[in-house]
Amino acid sequence: MRYTQDSGMTSYQNDPRGWQPPSRPAELTESRLIEAFLNGRFSIDSHLPPERELAVQLGVTRPTLREALQRLARDGWVEIRQGRPTRIRNFWVEGTMGVLSAIARSQTLPDEFVPNLLALRLVLAPAYARAAVEHHPDSVSARIGAYVHMPDTQDAFSRADWEVHVLLCVASENPVFTLILNGFQEIYQRMAASYFSIPELRAHSRAYYAALSAIAYKQDANAAERVTHLVMKRSQEAWDQLPKDGGR
Repeated sequence: MRYTQDSGMTSYQNDPRGWQPPSRPAELTESRLIEAFLNGRFSIDSHLPPERELAVQLGVTRPTLREALQRLARDGWVEIRQGRPTRIRNFWVEGTMGVLSAIARSQTLPDEFVPNLLALRLVLAPAYARAAVEHHPDSVSARIGAYVHMPDTQDAFSRADWEVHVLLCVASENPVFTLILNGFQEIYQRMAASYFSIPELRAHSRAYYAALSAIAYKQDANAAERVTHLVMKRSQEAWDQLPKDGGR
């Protein structure tokens, strides 16, 4: 059985090759429009140009544009209305997790996005650290303890910090934590490259890994929650003090 792009359906074939990759032009068109929404070229509650005109501006075919707009409508970026101009929705209010993930991957980050993201981590990280120690204290202790003696380099800490949070999310046995975290992998790594360029901040994280490993060994979930909240709060404050041109 085979579906083709000509049928208006996603390309798929029932053989060992499985799903076919999505069409690149539609993905690129979607990304360009998102950048235009975020940088203010098309503002919230304004309308996109007519389809023919917009397709010419973007250098794509009208079917490609329609496909991109359908994707954007699905996530809450735009409202497509038959016979009326396409409206840019208030995606901060009407958007889905797809909007959040797309912003995190964007090169045009709104001014308050990173502080708001760190505020979210301050809420979530203590919860998944607690759950991880409740469910898998021995594994958490051993695996996080291995990071205590890693090299004191920016790259090592950038990788390690991501891995530690993924480990805690998975060990929490709540897959929603992991899905949320994975949606921010690209921006997380960009932020980490700036954050861990400071030796003092690397030392703070090393101390956190050591403390959390010892706490997990004692199977003290309450302490895991407390120390994680404290460290995430300090990390948020440290980020606010970094130079604005330091990778932000």
